Amino acid sequence: MAELTNLETFVTAVKAGSFAAAARLLDISPAMVGRRVQALEEEHGARLIERTTRAQRLTELGESFFAQAETVLEAMAELGELTRSEPGQLTGRIRATGPATLGIHRLAAVVARFCEANPEVVVELSLSDRRADLIAEGFDLAIRIGELQASSMIARTVGTYQLMCAAAPEYLAAHGTPMTPGELKGHRCILNLNMSPRGRWPFFGPGGASIIAEVEGGLQIDNGEAQLSAALAGAGVVYLPVDLVRGPIADGRLVHLLPHWQTMTLPIHILYPSRRLVPRRVRVFMDAIAAALAD
Repeated sequence: MAELTNLETFVTAVKAGSFAAAARLLDISPAMVGRRVQALEEEHGARLIERTTRAQRLTELGESFFAQAETVLEAMAELGELTRSEPGQLTGRIRATGPATLGIHRLAAVVARFCEANPEVVVELSLSDRRADLIAEGFDLAIRIGELQASSMIARTVGTYQLMCAAAPEYLAAHGTPMTPGELKGHRCILNLNMSPRGRWPFFGPGGASIIAEVEGGLQIDNGEAQLSAALAGAGVVYLPVDLVRGPIADGRLVHLLPHWQTMTLPIHILYPSRRLVPRRVRVFMDAIAAALAD
């Protein structure tokens, strides 16, 4: 069992990028990480990681060893599931992260149903518009909205996320109602700090014609719920997810602007570190999210 522990520590250190980061994930000291890796190297008579005070890198042999170590750990995890008294029952902990608005309006209900169906699984759902580092922070998966940057992560497209332009009736009574995307330039717009670029709102007209509305505003916020509150208070025009504005539009607290123009639709992805070493509980959890978001 000691060698298996050393193997798990080695894999974690490689994925985390440093002994200090691995120590945080494993809740041990960096020195202990170093001792376990050194013990593994002595056991196999080979240097696996070249390390200095500032950096670490796998040796050529270490790269091959790392790939095989993942296979061994994956096999051990599968054996553990097969030998449980109730093979069909999922157990363990899942750590997931996702954006706040999607999490509040859609993910929380999915997770609640999953936990009810799998009472031996503990799900930690961290909701933040900040994009967490899955490896360094120890997450099993992330739900992300929008186009992804190139990385070694595995991405699975599971749904779409549409935005809508709206404003409060009080604001429109005082400042007029824009009839085309170009007229938004003369309005106070509440900008989203998480959009890039934040001052360019896409619209698509009849026949697929597209236009980018160049917008400005003195109020710029990095949270969807806070932008909604500001819009409801008459602070200006917002370009927000349908999940947020659907209710206020239905009850008249907001007005859907430019209804004959289509707005931006973004892909929703599940992101996870590797196709291998994915525990069954995580695979089932990702399938549940994918099914719910597809609906």
